[in-house]
Amino acid sequence: MKQEILGIAFDDITREEAARRGAELLGEDRFHYVVTPNPEFILAAERDPEFLRVLNGADLVLADGVGVLYSSKILGTPLKGRVPGIEFAEDMLACLDQMGGRLYLLGAKPGVAQEAGRRILERYPDITLCGTHDGYFKDEQAVLLEVAAARPDLLFVCLGAPKQEKWMARWGKHTGARLAIGLGGALDVMAGAVERAPESWRKLGLEWAYRLKKEPQRAGRMAKLPLVLVKAAGERMRSGRGRR
Repeated sequence: MKQEILGIAFDDITREEAARRGAELLGEDRFHYVVTPNPEFILAAERDPEFLRVLNGADLVLADGVGVLYSSKILGTPLKGRVPGIEFAEDMLACLDQMGGRLYLLGAKPGVAQEAGRRILERYPDITLCGTHDGYFKDEQAVLLEVAAARPDLLFVCLGAPKQEKWMARWGKHTGARLAIGLGGALDVMAGAVERAPESWRKLGLEWAYRLKKEPQRAGRMAKLPLVLVKAAGERMRSGRGRR
């Protein structure tokens, strides 16, 4: 079931349900892609019709940010819960390990994808890491040819939004992958270059606050959270969606 939040049609599912659906997609012999919008995505999609189309064209649209959940409640159509992209990625790695499948990592600074891959293989030894490439490239078709030659089953695309989503929508079906996931800075976390918030912070929905504490330079980006909530309140007032 889908719930529209400020123009984006999110899948109203739990992490467990998302993992089951992802496993189904990974088992099909055709290309699928998954997006994980947060409040920044919502605001960017308002100004970028192509980005909005790409988001709504995904096979799974997972609510990554707590601001999305708050907005859904304000609109009177609460989502079941948040499904962080990095947690969905871990679920797909576990599935790929059971399959003995092939993984390609695309994105981040030079060397990060390789280190992330090394750490992934320590935990999931039955995965084949078939290739990596950093995110600092200009020739999209050349990178596409490298990915396709590696024949991945699962592809992590970590180029930042909206570049990663547009790349998946444009080139994904030509990579030969069964499932691609846009994951932003996830490779930095997987490589140990960036520390994720402790579970206690995540359970309280304060992962954003932890990141701000660690990276004060993100203050400008974090300011977008209340702006999305204001937009949700305005949309509710205009549409009369005050459901009980």
